[in-house]
Amino acid sequence: MNWMEPTRILIVDDNADAADLLAAVLEMRGYDVHVAHHPMHALELAAELVPDIAFLDIGLPEIDGYELAARLRALPGLSELRLIALTGYGRDCDRARTRDAGFAHHLVKPVELRTIEATLNG
Repeated sequence: MNWMEPTRILIVDDNADAADLLAAVLEMRGYDVHVAHHPMHALELAAELVPDIAFLDIGLPEIDGYELAARLRALPGLSELRLIALTGYGRDCDRARTRDAGFAHHLVKPVELRTIEATLNG
């Protein structure tokens, strides 16, 4: 019997409570979830885990989510990584910038769980 592995998700947010809560909810739904609260840790985790999807906060310390997205996609096996912005930045120019940076979706905090689920399934 051939079992499919669960979708591997990386959550990157310096708000530890928000990241950990989202991770717990997604884990209960069967996803393989990993959390990084700092972008440099995210790069290390991504290189090791090769996630299928990454939720990235944009306002991160040291490097922002746009730079992190570019660095993640430069890692071996991650050029097609599905990126989802999960951020407090919600202006039209913010949405345009995430789109230009290659993000598949731009979600503005706070986000309802059904929106996250629809994004993952869509």
